[in-house]
Amino acid sequence: MSATESEAQPKKKKGKMKGLLIAIAAVAVLGGGGAAAGFYVAGSMGGPAQVPEDPNKPKIILKDGTQISEQEAKIALPSEAKNRFKISYHQIEEPFTSNLLGSENYTQLSLAISTYYDERVIQNVTDHEIAIRSAVLMELGQQDPSDLDTSEGKVRLKKELRDVINATLKEKAGFGGIEDVYFTSMVIQ
Repeated sequence: MSATESEAQPKKKKGKMKGLLIAIAAVAVLGGGGAAAGFYVAGSMGGPAQVPEDPNKPKIILKDGTQISEQEAKIALPSEAKNRFKISYHQIEEPFTSNLLGSENYTQLSLAISTYYDERVIQNVTDHEIAIRSAVLMELGQQDPSDLDTSEGKVRLKKELRDVINATLKEKAGFGGIEDVYFTSMVIQ
């Protein structure tokens, strides 16, 4: 073998080895990318994690009496499909009386609530009525009497009371579920 032949032979080995390493790296990158794309499309990566629903959580009641989960209903609080769900009402027995913000005026009102969920929500309202009464009275004490003279002010108060009741229920029972609050009587003096 001549010197030029021996020099040429190792160069060929280096070239083959380099090509082989590049091919292996390309397969690994393409294979990994393909696997990642497959997982992404399948929902294993990049999508929101599906948390199993708590079996103790109240269920939404359809008009035919069937109980379904929020995931099955595809909505937390029904809005556009409200007519599919059974509405349960509950009158809070004792009226609420509270002074109004910055005045000698007071209001006395009676409330009812509605829910699309099963009887556990109403049971939670009954079980935690003292905490709910306190939260509602605190909210009423923050109301300006002139706001309660208008329909818009009363609608706003209904929403605020719904939010306060739901927050209290979430704190005490782990779940709100109140869809709406209704004034069954209201006096402002």
